[in-house]
Amino acid sequence: MEFKWMNEGEIKEEDGKIEIFAPAQSDFFCNNGAVGEEGITPESLCNAPFYYTEIAGDFVMKVKVSHSFKDTYDSSSIMVMQDMNNWAKACFEMTDFGTHAAVSVVTKNGESDDANGCNLEGDTAWLQMCRCGKSFAFHYSTDGENFYMMRFFNLPADKSVKVGLLAQAPVGCGGIRRYENLIFEYKTVKNIREGK
Repeated sequence: MEFKWMNEGEIKEEDGKIEIFAPAQSDFFCNNGAVGEEGITPESLCNAPFYYTEIAGDFVMKVKVSHSFKDTYDSSSIMVMQDMNNWAKACFEMTDFGTHAAVSVVTKNGESDDANGCNLEGDTAWLQMCRCGKSFAFHYSTDGENFYMMRFFNLPADKSVKVGLLAQAPVGCGGIRRYENLIFEYKTVKNIREGK
């Protein structure tokens, strides 16, 4: 399986483990201009290192992720992309509420939403992505066996899409994002909400 870079980054691969350095102020997010008087809406950035392969047809991708949770919005993430205006990511993220959470962002026509999911204990989790046609789902797990849906969505996707690992540090000083046991299965799941 051939991997390529969008926003090439620093990477270390050894014994099934991948480490990607997330540079300071790196992210994929398209801000629609909604900023409150208090609080922060992330800036529009599309500069985070994305290490991807191209996959045609239906698939399941899963990976164990971790990082040190130093700064707000720090994340080890996975992403699917049709083009720069249509993409989605699942993140194990340090939220602006001080929690470690499963977070998802879906971007269509150059506009991103942002949805915090379940808070998770610890610094390690599993993230999974499934595709069935133009439908996709993100799942999370704490044990790598039992996965729970965090997001179901559709994208205007062609047969082939970019799928891979995203390392982000939108407002922080950056750091190492870890990915282990990366698995791709070329299959159509029976129930995309369950991810199996």
